[in-house]
Amino acid sequence: MPSGVREFRGIPFAAAPVGRLRWNAPQPAAGWKGVLSATRFGPRCMQLPIFSDMVFRSNGMSEDCLYLNVWVPSSPATRPTAQRLPVLVYFYGGGFVAGDGSELRYDGESLARRGIVVVTVNYRLGVFGFLAHPELTAESPHHASGNYGLLDQAAALRWVRRNIAAFGGDTVRLTIAGESAGSISVCAQMASPLSRRLIAGAIGESGGMFHPTSAPVPLGEAERDGVRFANSVGAGTLAELRSLPADSLLRATGRPGSGRFPVTVDGYFLPGTPADIFAAGQQAHVPLLVGWNSQESDWRSLLRSQEPRPENYTAALRALFGERADEALRFFPGETPDQVMESGTLLAGARFIAYGTWKWAELQSTTGQRPVYRYLYAHPRPPTKAPSENPPPRGAVHSAEIEYALGNLATNEVYAWTPEDYSVSDAMEQYFANFVKTGDPNRARLPHWPAVGSGDTARVMVLDVQSRAEREQHRDAFLFLDSFYTGNPAP
Repeated sequence: MPSGVREFRGIPFAAAPVGRLRWNAPQPAAGWKGVLSATRFGPRCMQLPIFSDMVFRSNGMSEDCLYLNVWVPSSPATRPTAQRLPVLVYFYGGGFVAGDGSELRYDGESLARRGIVVVTVNYRLGVFGFLAHPELTAESPHHASGNYGLLDQAAALRWVRRNIAAFGGDTVRLTIAGESAGSISVCAQMASPLSRRLIAGAIGESGGMFHPTSAPVPLGEAERDGVRFANSVGAGTLAELRSLPADSLLRATGRPGSGRFPVTVDGYFLPGTPADIFAAGQQAHVPLLVGWNSQESDWRSLLRSQEPRPENYTAALRALFGERADEALRFFPGETPDQVMESGTLLAGARFIAYGTWKWAELQSTTGQRPVYRYLYAHPRPPTKAPSENPPPRGAVHSAEIEYALGNLATNEVYAWTPEDYSVSDAMEQYFANFVKTGDPNRARLPHWPAVGSGDTARVMVLDVQSRAEREQHRDAFLFLDSFYTGNPAP
């Protein structure tokens, strides 16, 4: 390539999960004769067209989707072991129902130019990736079902550990990263006994596997969900479910009331909840870089169609917090319309995904034995190139940081990027690259990023045009939410 980065697309890391292998743990990929043509992305996993900002380069859509992609700096892969390059494995977001490793925003070329071997990984989604069912549990040697998408990720990590040296990568310096569902996946891989010893570092962008966002459910509960779904498509047995065409199953998941396919505490991939695993210090003891955006959601998600008036806001908090509503109002006040919008945006973002990310950082900094670097991404996107009737967001919305962090602004033609945006992207990408290389985001000429402390010394790096480290502004509010969600008294 003109950039000097070599790209390998569509490498199978596991067998096609079709037929008998549908809803089975990933199996080894079949070998091939001669040289594998790695010039096209593999198919994306089965998914409905849900998110308009996903731009795929994949070769269609199929159940046969367990492929990965590798970007390698131009230096020869035969370099001595001492010169092997650090490796970043990135998991896409999309709510565990959409996404693909071929998306432009996850392209690994820019980070590869900074001396990193970059890997993007496909994993099964929705009903194909997370269906639990009593018959699946019974046939499993581990007495587990569901979590197949997470097992795919773990299989990809094992593939990388076995094979990445052939691409010039260091099998020991392997960092995992992801955004939204990809970030939740990083949290899960840190917690799982199947993968926690495979990694040297972790990056989480907006998402941790904690209540209320994405805490896993007991296996029995997920099995009941699976039985209800099977009955809804007329499948009385697992054999009948496996005989249904993939397209029919996918369409069925789009019908109202089709049910959900949550992550489960299956006793195999997850022997307990991540909350319990991290609290007990049984997770991966690796450096963690983690954070969320300043406008993950906004006040409208709390008030729906109502105006941001104090009385509407107070009623919404009473519905959410019950007898603790007055306490909530102390931390999320709403005495004026402007204050309603500000506090409502903070609370809505916390309930959606920021609190779970905060909880992950808190637990890892308490029991993880390695540094935690926390950020708040606060730089709003610029206006779109095409005129829009929607008012611009006040802050950085969910997923807005991806192109900045991975150096891919130019791949997104929706926004009118400015030199300021490219400056923010360069700094953020440098922080990420430094962390992948050393487990520490700091380097000369960048504002210093301190590791998380504890109590009122907790620090957070505000990533913006003028990035700076600050004391955690809303710590008391998050501690209140923590007491509410865990049932423990507030400190």
